[in-house]
Amino acid sequence: MEIIHRALEFEQRPMKFVTTSDRILASREVKSLILSLNELYKQSKDEQIMEIMKRLTAIKQKIEKRLKGIKVPAA
Repeated sequence: MEIIHRALEFEQRPMKFVTTSDRILASREVKSLILSLNELYKQSKDEQIMEIMKRLTAIKQKIEKRLKGIKVPAA
């Protein structure tokens, strides 16, 4: 259950990733949390774990969107 506590703690952190390396580290951390939670979910089929994974996935998508940057259309 330590993984669930770590995931909830990550979710509560302020999402201010100033540098690119901060974003990369956060993306890697949230990915490992999601994968660990997925292993727990496979065993227990607990809906609360699924909800945590969904919220973390949304956070991960925001971080990765920020990492990729804004695409400027060619003129």
